[in-house]
Amino acid sequence: MDVHARDLRYFAAVAEELHFTRAAERLYVSQPALSKQIRMLEKQVGAALFERDRREVRLSAVGAALLPHAQRILAEWEAAQEAVARVVADQAAVLVVGMSTSPGRGGVLPAIRSRFTAARPDARLRLRQVPWHDSTAGLADGTCDAAFVWLPLPDPDRYRWVVVAEEPRLVAMADTHPLADREIIDFTDLLDEPFLALPDSAGPLRDYWLATDARGGKPALIGAEVASTEETYEALVAGLGVVLLAAGNTPLITLGGVVTRAVRGISPSRFALAWRADDRRPLVQEYVRACELATETTD
Repeated sequence: MDVHARDLRYFAAVAEELHFTRAAERLYVSQPALSKQIRMLEKQVGAALFERDRREVRLSAVGAALLPHAQRILAEWEAAQEAVARVVADQAAVLVVGMSTSPGRGGVLPAIRSRFTAARPDARLRLRQVPWHDSTAGLADGTCDAAFVWLPLPDPDRYRWVVVAEEPRLVAMADTHPLADREIIDFTDLLDEPFLALPDSAGPLRDYWLATDARGGKPALIGAEVASTEETYEALVAGLGVVLLAAGNTPLITLGGVVTRAVRGISPSRFALAWRADDRRPLVQEYVRACELATETTD
């Protein structure tokens, strides 16, 4: 017996409504067409599925036996259609990768791209620059599918990540600063210095770049808030404060009038590719895998 999903859908609608007219309206078909389809299904089954009289429609014993199986088959078929639709959409999708800092470190971005493109030649990558006030680089609000971020992240349980690079944190300052003539500076010598800080919206990342954990409970003195490389450079040249930065970002700041120095007494920075923990789309996982392979190669 070869029964189509449409036959089961029509049968289930009548069985749930116990009224041919209402079932026809629900299915957007005419009542005569629905009745004809049910009679054809009954012929295939070899038994009546409904007991009819002028006042009501009731399931027959055969219909009652068939209904739960029909409902389960329809539910599974709907789930199958959704799964196929997700895969089709994923295959045609654009993967949006956020960043607030360039991930060019050691050529890792081209290496990730080449591996991802080899695995998914049908997919397209779109890089999105995100302001510093969003430390998740577009993950939190869903505008990016994956993102290059600095750790730590806010709400870390919401995310997973792969560390791309671990770099010393240096201190940048105006070349006229009294400490600029030292090659290495103890962090304790910076405790009374005004610091440039990320906006409050950056969450734990603001504290991290102020090295709050290394201050022994002494609050940081904030000289100015900065939300871009340009603002940071201008504030440094103006002598508004000093700032910690990853070693790989030194070329962005040392444009003239600014120097960077090694710092003793603070941990290195960690740069990572992150994604939402509940996002298991194949396209995202393929990019993560490409990142893992590229990182292994460049280690």
